Amino acid sequence: MIGQHRLPPLDFGLSPETGFTRAHWESVADAMVASAWEWSSPRGARIDLPGRASASGVRSDGLEGFARTFLAAAFRVAGAHGEDPHDWMGRYARGLVAGTRTPGVEDAESWPWIRDYDVFGQPMVESASIALGLRLTRPWLWDRLSLEEQDGVIVWLRGALVSVPAPNNWYLFPFTVAGFLESVGCGDGLTSRVQERARRLLDDWYVGQGWYADGDGGSFDHYNGWALHLYPVLDEFMAARERHHDRHVAPSRWSARLREHLSGFSHLFASDGAPVYFGRSMTYRFATSAAVGLGAATGATPLPPGASRRILSGNLRYFLDRGAFDGRGLLGMGWHREHAATLQSYSGPASPYWASKAFVALLAPADHPLWSQIEEPAPVEISDHVVALEAPGLLVQSTRDDGIVRLHNHGSDHLREVNGEAGSVTDPLYSRCAYSSHSGPTSGRNQPDNALTVDWRGVRGERTRIRALGAGTEDGLGWAASWHRPIFPGRAASCPGLKVTSVVVVHGTAEVRIHVIEGAPEGASVQSSGWATPVENDAGVTSTLLPLVGWTDTGDVRAPEGTAFGTSARVPRLEAPLVSDQRQVFVSLASLAGADVSAETTELRARVEELSVDGKQVSFRWRGQETIVTVGLDPVRVTAHRGGAL
Repeated sequence: MIGQHRLPPLDFGLSPETGFTRAHWESVADAMVASAWEWSSPRGARIDLPGRASASGVRSDGLEGFARTFLAAAFRVAGAHGEDPHDWMGRYARGLVAGTRTPGVEDAESWPWIRDYDVFGQPMVESASIALGLRLTRPWLWDRLSLEEQDGVIVWLRGALVSVPAPNNWYLFPFTVAGFLESVGCGDGLTSRVQERARRLLDDWYVGQGWYADGDGGSFDHYNGWALHLYPVLDEFMAARERHHDRHVAPSRWSARLREHLSGFSHLFASDGAPVYFGRSMTYRFATSAAVGLGAATGATPLPPGASRRILSGNLRYFLDRGAFDGRGLLGMGWHREHAATLQSYSGPASPYWASKAFVALLAPADHPLWSQIEEPAPVEISDHVVALEAPGLLVQSTRDDGIVRLHNHGSDHLREVNGEAGSVTDPLYSRCAYSSHSGPTSGRNQPDNALTVDWRGVRGERTRIRALGAGTEDGLGWAASWHRPIFPGRAASCPGLKVTSVVVVHGTAEVRIHVIEGAPEGASVQSSGWATPVENDAGVTSTLLPLVGWTDTGDVRAPEGTAFGTSARVPRLEAPLVSDQRQVFVSLASLAGADVSAETTELRARVEELSVDGKQVSFRWRGQETIVTVGLDPVRVTAHRGGAL
């Protein structure tokens, strides 16, 4: 049930794991849109959902409600070749006309004008959803408007072309508006320049392995799928259909990059459908699967159709089964349910409806293999995997027995190249050393999870800019490494010479964490923390952090604000004093595992054998493995004794 809307019976013949078919996706889209429309303005230009207003204000929030639900309705109707049993296109057409008749007027219907991102920018974001929805549904909405009504919409949309976007994926919003205007014969030199500008920036931001930085710098997160791939690939897909009336698209750099992205990204979904929780805007929930649906619908995917549907439907069901929709059928502001610490200042009651991007999968028609073939296992269900994404500095570690996916972060820091580190504040959504499908980062006001911090004179040194040192895999083993200079907020920007080098080596559910600290000031100490798990532990996972070398104190700390997975969290922590101006090596053993496969503390410790540490290297052997792993520390290099770099 979504509010008062009942979903079709599950079909475990076609979908052995999830029971979901295309009919379920259509039904969820219809229920989501219908429930939101209960909160529409009289003429339907705004959907004013209940809840805390965003920083942009209630008028912008109402536009956001219209635009984001329109996107879900557009995918629904376009994928059904215009079949529209609920007259979504009629409703949105009336709202579109009402919103653009007198933009900027302070009334119940008129939309705000589109301005620069730092003045009043949110309408630019929503203009892309409106333009994309109009392009998808042109025969059933746009072509039925009068010329006067179309002119009103065009005048409003063109504001996106002349306003300044935020210096990141926002450049794809005017790009998408320009693509729609060109598709309806309203292109000009400005639309061409806007599109070429976005394509040039995408090429600049591309780092390899299918990953884009979200602007200049080192910001990697789910915006890769639901924005940086979605808009250019859809533009290409729709342009080909408009030219050739054909859904097939010739390969291009955009589709090739999406295909490569999915070869690694498909490993970021747990067996219960949960995506890895990392980066901002996670209240968009099942939009995390948008890239998978986009690849399947456009043919730009390495995944079999049944595996794509397994990931997509598993992801959608994950949130349906955990209360993402409240009793009114509305998406709450949180993850499973409401959770204030999940949100950003730009989040408002309608923000979660960017989840609509998951319904891009409906562009694959009913007879498409995505919907007609039997569900196949997702990568995490086939075997344990370790996937090195060296380009963004990430390492994926998944285990079949408990279905958990862990993401080790040694490259994403959310800092722009033009910004210095001094005075910057750590962001829990980017600065932590690891994230997972079954645990979330703690609040910036609580004990940090998965962090290495140097504490000095009562101030915690923050991990801000992350310098990646590499990542690699071999024979089920994997590693990633980086270094950073801790920043002490409120004090000097940094301590000259202070440097932290971090290396993680993983196998199965276990992680050997190595930290080298140089140049510590007098009186400093160091802390290392493990995975944060809910005190109630509804997720059924166990977090362990054991000292191996250098640590002197152990214990657990509460994070009262909890995580997106629970209202209060437990964080294991290690501590030790630092000796000023000396090089010290600290080694620990961490694990996040399902409760039914978790090892006892003594058993976990026994998984590391023949451990040897000196100032230049760490070596050890995983129990049951013949290979001796050697981690060189200056420079960082991970090798196996039987030959070859990992």
